[in-house]
Amino acid sequence: MQIDPLKTPLDRRSRELRHQMVRMMEEAGRGHLASAFSLVEILRVLYDDILRIDPSRPDWPQRDRLILSKGHGCMALYVMLAERGFFPESALWDFCKPGGLLGGHPEHKVPGVEASTGSLGHGLSFGVGFALNARMDDSPARTYVVVGDGECNEGSVWEAAMAAAKHQLANLCVLVDCNKLQSYGPTADIQNLDPFADKWRAFGFEVNEVDGHDLVALRQLLERPPGRQPRTIICHTVKGKGIPEVENNLAWHHKSKLPTEKLAELYQALEEN
Repeated sequence: MQIDPLKTPLDRRSRELRHQMVRMMEEAGRGHLASAFSLVEILRVLYDDILRIDPSRPDWPQRDRLILSKGHGCMALYVMLAERGFFPESALWDFCKPGGLLGGHPEHKVPGVEASTGSLGHGLSFGVGFALNARMDDSPARTYVVVGDGECNEGSVWEAAMAAAKHQLANLCVLVDCNKLQSYGPTADIQNLDPFADKWRAFGFEVNEVDGHDLVALRQLLERPPGRQPRTIICHTVKGKGIPEVENNLAWHHKSKLPTEKLAELYQALEEN
């Protein structure tokens, strides 16, 4: 399947969302910027068009659940939750500060965050539990779990996948942020996952692949009614998407104490994208 997410253009709103994350990093002095940038369009489509949620009632029993299992990419989640009104935008500027609401990994205390994540490999197990509970309650709630491709090195991901298939959890959708990199190398070198789509099919999932920065293609897939199996959507993305210096650059997995000049360069690069 020929997909080249590096060539996919970003619209004004996608650039503005990334601009907010750069400001969060400026205020906090640190962050996993590149990992958050690869998630933006996935989360944007979910929160704009797919999820049944009510920010005025974060604990509404029939809400859909979104679990960001690759919790270090949380800046992307936070900007979407703020935009939807789960908490004030001002909370973004206290990211990772003492006394602030938002930490470097999602915590369940944050309105709109369904599970504390960041220890990789746990999110899909949470999702299986949520999906089973919804079915037992005869609830229309659906569960969406966003995992990283490098995270799929964890055996617990595949244990959860087996359970999801066994119970035919058609109300469960796994979205893989497949940016081909992890913290210290290309995923293919650290622990090669290929043939990746075939693995999910072998575990009993319906599988689709998509450009993870193509809003229209993502929306079309996610709007399709569920079948009889759990679903996996492999979203081919670019780590650091939107800033050429950051794209596919392992040195940007995590950054701290960036000088003012470098931050200015990041803002300018987003404007020129």
